[in-house]
Amino acid sequence: MKDTIRKALSHVARPAAFAVGAVLLAGVTLQFVGHASAEDARVIPAPAVDEKPGSGSTETTVLAGGCFWGVQGVFQHVNGVISATSGYAGGKKDTAQYETVSGGDTGHAESVRIVFDPHKVSYGHLLQIYFSVAHDPTELNYQGPDSGTQYRSAIFPTTAEQADVAKAYIGQLNHAKVFDAAIVTKIEPERQFYAAEGYHQNFLTMNPNYPYIVVNDLPKVKNLQRLFPGDYRSDPVLVAANASEN
Repeated sequence: MKDTIRKALSHVARPAAFAVGAVLLAGVTLQFVGHASAEDARVIPAPAVDEKPGSGSTETTVLAGGCFWGVQGVFQHVNGVISATSGYAGGKKDTAQYETVSGGDTGHAESVRIVFDPHKVSYGHLLQIYFSVAHDPTELNYQGPDSGTQYRSAIFPTTAEQADVAKAYIGQLNHAKVFDAAIVTKIEPERQFYAAEGYHQNFLTMNPNYPYIVVNDLPKVKNLQRLFPGDYRSDPVLVAANASEN
C-alpha cells in the first residue's frame, strides 16, 4: 500500500507530489486505520551489556525496522543524536534506489544511519529505543502495512563491539521473554549504507498530516516521549537539503 503512494510521489516534482500524495493517502486512510496501525510500544529492560564511550565525540550505527520515515522520525527526536538519515543498507550501490529496492530482491533494507554522541546517549540505549518504540522486532520481513525483505528488522553495526552489544541484547530480551514471540532482528555487519533520495528525508516532520504518518509513525514519536521522557527532544535534528547525498 505505501509503495504505491511513494512511487507516485517519486515521479512528480515536490509541490505536485504533496498534492498527489494527499489524494492517494486520503483514499486509503480508512484501510490503514482498519487494517494496521503503529506497533505497540512497550517498556523493556536496558541492555545488561553496553559500550563504554571512548575518546571520540561521534559514533555511527545503522538500524532498519520497516519504513524509514518512522524510524528516522523517532531518532531525530532523541537527545544525543547528531543526525539520522534515511537510506538503504544490505545490498549493492547500483541498486540503492527506492523503486529498485521496493522490488524486494536487492538485499537492501530501508534503513537509518544514526550519528550520535556516545557521551550523551549510549549505543545500547539507542537499541533499547529501537526495540521499544521504533518498530516490532518480532515481525519477520514486515512492519505494519508494509511487507517484503526491504522492511526487515536488521542491525548494521559499524564496529565489532556494536555487533557484540546487539547480539547480547537480543539474547537478553529473548531469554526474559519480553516479547510475545522471538526477536527476528538480524545482525548484518560490514554492509555499506547509501542515503535515500531527498524527498524521503525528514518526511515525518515535513508531512505530519499524511494519513500514513498519522497512523503508523506519529504514535512512535509519542511513545518515545511517553516512555523515554528524558531522551526526548521536541525539536528534531533534521537532514540538511544538501546532506542526503552519499
